[in-house]
Parts: sequence; C-alpha cells; structure tokens
Amino acid sequence: MTGPTRRIAVAALGALALAGGPALAAPLDGDMSLGDPKAKVQVIEYASVTCTHCAAFNRDVFPAFRKKYIDTGKVHYVLREVPTPPAQVAAAGFLTARCAGKDKYFTVVDAMFRELPVWIESGDALASVVRAGAAGGLSEAQVKACIVDQKGLDAMHARVSKVLEEGKVEGTPTFVINGKTVKVGEMTLAELDAAIAQASKR
Repeated sequence: MTGPTRRIAVAALGALALAGGPALAAPLDGDMSLGDPKAKVQVIEYASVTCTHCAAFNRDVFPAFRKKYIDTGKVHYVLREVPTPPAQVAAAGFLTARCAGKDKYFTVVDAMFRELPVWIESGDALASVVRAGAAGGLSEAQVKACIVDQKGLDAMHARVSKVLEEGKVEGTPTFVINGKTVKVGEMTLAELDAAIAQASKR
C-alpha cells in the first residue's frame, strides 16, 4: 500500500457516495467516545480497523494522546467508523466491538488493530475477529452471531451513510478538531499538541 491514506470503500455495506459538506462536530446517533463530553476540545477520528495507518496511530500515538488529553478531561475523543477494504472484515470488527458493549468497545477496537498484521499474514480474518471479541468478553459463538445480525448490520449501514453524506472524509484516518478537518493521515503527538493548543484558544 502506498500513499498517506487508504481510500474509503464500503461496497460490502452498500454503494455509499462520498459527499462534500462541512466536517461533522455535532453528535451522531451511535457515536462511541472517550473522555469528558463537556471538554473544550473535541477530537473526532474517522477510522477503520482494516486501515494500516489507523492501526499505526493506535499503536504509536494513541496511548500517549489518551493519557495526556482524554484521561485528564482536556479532550472528548470520538471514533467514527468508516470501513475500508476488506470492508467485510472492518464491519465484522466494528460490529463485534459494539456487541461487547460501550465499556468494552475500545478494548475490542484496540485488539482488532493489533490483530491486523496477524490476519493479513495468515489470511484468517475470522480468527482475529474472534480473538478481538474475546478481549471484550465475548465467546466465539457470540462473535459469530454478532457479525451476521441483520439489525446490527442495518444500524452500521445507517451510521456510515450518515458520515459519508454529511461529512467530508477522503481517507482514513481523518482527524477533525472542534469541527475543523486538520489532517487526513496519521497525526503525530506533536501535531496533536499544536492542533489542540490552537483549538483551546478559541
């Protein structure tokens, strides 16, 4: 894979056209978040659990970002799901995370990111999704039921449609801070420091 981002593809979830329009800042139904919703700074990351750049950010930057800003109440962080190829795997990962419940959602997402190189090498994505689900307390049977649940699939389709219809997402990851798109591609902690400092002044 080349280039700073992966192009969005959601063919497995239906033909959803990318649209222009303003970056999203208002809450959306189904948003998954960490930190104080009343924080002065809101950071939205549009990401996919099958995006290698998102996985690298999760591994290399997110732990320090969370400790410095989210856990201290300075930033309200929102993850918005934008499945990228293979979209079936991304959808399965996100569905499993939601089936684990709000308290375990980010645990499963983190596990999916960590499993990415494993299933790419092995070709066994289902095994990785099952292991990620186990990190959130789900059995293999629960994971397999979750990823084919039509109600969950329909809800994901609606969420992704909303993001693509009302947001401006050209690739993953995309970072939006206080309603302004600041970068498409991985952000370093230094870049986040600068962007958050600027947003805090407003």
